[in-house]
Amino acid sequence: MTTHYEETTHPRGTSPTTWGPPPAAPPPEPVAPAPGSGEPKQPFARRLWRGRPEDPRWVRPAFLGLLLATFLLYLHNLSASGYANSFYSAAVQAGSQSWKAFFFGSLDAAGAITVDKPPAALWPMALSVRLFGLSSWAILLPEVLMGVGTVTVVYAAVRRRFSPAAGLIAGAVLALTPVAALMFRFNNPDAMLALLMAVACYFVIRGLEDGRTKWLVWAGAAIGFAFLAKTLQAFLILPALALVYGVCAPVSVKKRIGQLAAGLAAIVVSGGWWVAIVELWPASSRPYIGGSQNNSFLELTFGYNGLGRLNGEETGSVGGGGGNGGGNWGETGWDRLFSSSIGGQISWLIPAALILLVAGLVATRKARRTSVTRGAFLVWGGALVTTMLVFSYMQGIFHEYYTVALAPYIAPLIGMGAALLWERRDKVWASLTLAGAMTATAAWGYVLFNRSSDYLPWLKWLVLVGGLAAALGLIFVTKLGRQLTMGVVGLGLVAALAGPTAYTLTTVNEGHTGSIVTAGPAVSGGRGGPGGGGGPGGGGFPGGGMPGQQNGNGNTQGQNPQGGQNQQNGNGFPGANGTLPGGGMPGGGQTGEGGRTGGAGGMGGLLNGASVGDEAKELLEKNASDYTWAAAAIGAQNAASYQLSTGEPVMAIGGFNGTDPSPTPAEFKKYVAEGEIHYFIASGSGGGMGGSSSGTSSQISSWVQENFESVTVDGTTFYDLTQPKSDS
Repeated sequence: MTTHYEETTHPRGTSPTTWGPPPAAPPPEPVAPAPGSGEPKQPFARRLWRGRPEDPRWVRPAFLGLLLATFLLYLHNLSASGYANSFYSAAVQAGSQSWKAFFFGSLDAAGAITVDKPPAALWPMALSVRLFGLSSWAILLPEVLMGVGTVTVVYAAVRRRFSPAAGLIAGAVLALTPVAALMFRFNNPDAMLALLMAVACYFVIRGLEDGRTKWLVWAGAAIGFAFLAKTLQAFLILPALALVYGVCAPVSVKKRIGQLAAGLAAIVVSGGWWVAIVELWPASSRPYIGGSQNNSFLELTFGYNGLGRLNGEETGSVGGGGGNGGGNWGETGWDRLFSSSIGGQISWLIPAALILLVAGLVATRKARRTSVTRGAFLVWGGALVTTMLVFSYMQGIFHEYYTVALAPYIAPLIGMGAALLWERRDKVWASLTLAGAMTATAAWGYVLFNRSSDYLPWLKWLVLVGGLAAALGLIFVTKLGRQLTMGVVGLGLVAALAGPTAYTLTTVNEGHTGSIVTAGPAVSGGRGGPGGGGGPGGGGFPGGGMPGQQNGNGNTQGQNPQGGQNQQNGNGFPGANGTLPGGGMPGGGQTGEGGRTGGAGGMGGLLNGASVGDEAKELLEKNASDYTWAAAAIGAQNAASYQLSTGEPVMAIGGFNGTDPSPTPAEFKKYVAEGEIHYFIASGSGGGMGGSSSGTSSQISSWVQENFESVTVDGTTFYDLTQPKSDS
């Protein structure tokens, strides 16, 4: 079989790790075969499950073991998160009941208003619920599978150009990244985004190998579909990918331009078809576009979810505007990703990844323009640096879990850089660079552990001392025997991965609910944690949220749908109680899909929903089939709790934040006059989640209170919209 390897890597079929001194000179790079020439390639599925004939015998079981371990790790304790973010779970439930709600991403089956994102990330979950019924597992299992898929893509991308060991290291680094373990077990759009971004990078690298147009088209299709998951965030890496391909592709300049144009067309088609349908669909017969002020998806895309994220001017948001000096979403600046709130989520191996990126570019500086090895470093490195810069300086809504987007870029750089420098370890600069990356990882890991002084205090010393010892050994690795060399490598891997692994294990052992969730333990100075201070605000990127909801790890040790004990750690926000499956309240009793819940109801808010008791559930379910909506509530999280508990459509007035002008007071009055809404659920905030006294949500609330009879059930006030007051 013809090989595609370059001068910077060993040929396929050789051992990925040569113990002792490396060969005096690396093998030359074979020229990639022209399309259709050479030996026939095995189908991808066969290579995946059977391995390549030239691979060592351990490669296939090691790879499949990595995938199985990732699957089991992410599957562990999955139902502890219940419905996770009830905002999206309600839309998933609606999509499982109505194909129209499925297509538009409506929050309720009757189609009042959509989520504030395109619906692609909801589709796999809604299909799963259609197949298996509504449950925590049915909602979250597709996210787990996306995590396994992302690990597979990263392994395949690194394995093609480097060694099996490099691919395994990259896959393990990704799987053990704390924020990845969080978001590949959660129902926000970020899991799909991370998967598709990794796929796009993989296809671009394939295009750098043989110059075929199809790879650019597939990469464009992946980015376009990622746009339907999280809008403009999918385009952050476009400039880097286009620049790398435009410079390094092994075809003429004219053909490169044409291929990039074809990739752009694929983006427009794969991402634009849904947008075109929504914009052309009569607004009167589709749900209102949540998050917009003018019922326009384009406005949502370029406003609230677009430029507003960069400059902090998200129209309709509650709070926002970090600014260069800091604000509701934390300090901006080059060190933002290393801060107390964010550092433990993603930054464990960022210093090493940046060091290895520079080393890879230096090592390939004399390679020809079309060097695929250098191109791979530029693709993954360009994606990483671009996304880091945007995250570091964006002044709008920003949450810690956004950083999962960095994980598929960090992992390949670690695997590729370690493999490349290991091949050149006889050169002083290479061994010193490896030692430098190991030292930076150990030192930074110690700093991160110090932010959680009560969290496994012995582990920080293992990371620091073990990492420094491994770094010293790497300097002299060519002078060591086989056993000592193996010991140095093993110690280095343990020291590098001990921190993120510990945080990951803590993450999968806890439930996570609400709009703001973070991985790992509470940290000093983190939002809501010891020494932290959550600020005001709301309306986070994937549905919003407010800094300071929970403790530093943002976790609710959760009740699953089968019931059990619950405990929310952290600082509550008035009117924003933590919710559990079916709208249960932390600290309450048994809950589940419509089960008994403890705590007072009616105090839903931005961060989580309301507690729904049996009596309230029974009230809403009675004669619900006679109405389009069993109830209406201000704010999507509040409405979602009652909808998930009863299974009946509940209108979310004002969308997520309660600030969207939908429905207008006139429209709401018309719905009431036509008998389409049974109850109005009073909000504990007294006028909407962030809505001013002049806002539509507040106007609707005031009109209802003045004109309809009320009843209090389970601590919540329900206004019966079929029973006007006698004096009104």
